[in-house]
Amino acid sequence: MTFSIVARCPATGRLGVAVATAVPAVGSLCPFTRPKLGAVSTQSWVNPYLALGVLDAIAGGATARAALSAVLAEDGARELRQIGVVDAAGEAGAFTGADCTPWCGQEIGDGFAVQGNMLTGPEVIDAMVSAFRASDSQPLDERLMRALEAGDAAGGDRRGRQSASLRVQGEEDYCALDLRVDEHAQPVTELRRVLEIARLQLVPFIDGMPRRGHAAGPAPESVTSMLALAPPDRPGGGGSRRLT
Repeated sequence: MTFSIVARCPATGRLGVAVATAVPAVGSLCPFTRPKLGAVSTQSWVNPYLALGVLDAIAGGATARAALSAVLAEDGARELRQIGVVDAAGEAGAFTGADCTPWCGQEIGDGFAVQGNMLTGPEVIDAMVSAFRASDSQPLDERLMRALEAGDAAGGDRRGRQSASLRVQGEEDYCALDLRVDEHAQPVTELRRVLEIARLQLVPFIDGMPRRGHAAGPAPESVTSMLALAPPDRPGGGGSRRLT
């Protein structure tokens, strides 16, 4: 019912997930990340405790694949599940249960895993992998977005489109980026639009937020003055003015 990519950036160590499906609010169900540990997408008949268990196991010293094997062994309905994981060292793993809805499949590469079920066909996974590999000079958010766009253009979920999400985890406990389109006719296209605005308006704000081990201070004046404007007047536009 879903196609996704989990990945680690070798240059920055950031971890991320991009995912789309024909169910509302996929970003609230499938992607999980934890700083300096890993990123997971749990999908098909979703079991969030698989993702949480994988991240706990990695925190306990397991690698991505060992953690995945351990948590799946405890799930009696594992053949209905699909899950992809990457750890902070770049090891990736994935599992597609025998009872996942076809077409279903996965591909694991260096620092990433792509997986999907109820897809139009294997071309969705192939396109995502190709797009991710071809964009290796780009930052992680862009690489994930391009992979999701490629999967969507190749056919995506065979039922149609409804929601999409992009999540990037840096070193802090909060996300560096967590964007969601929860109910839309073209969620991946809309996610791209939101990402472009977020880069101009949200990312500078997050970059100035308090960080562990550093004294908290006020946000930069350039950020506070920009965010004091009505959304349409900010860089990139977006939003709407307040009605009076």
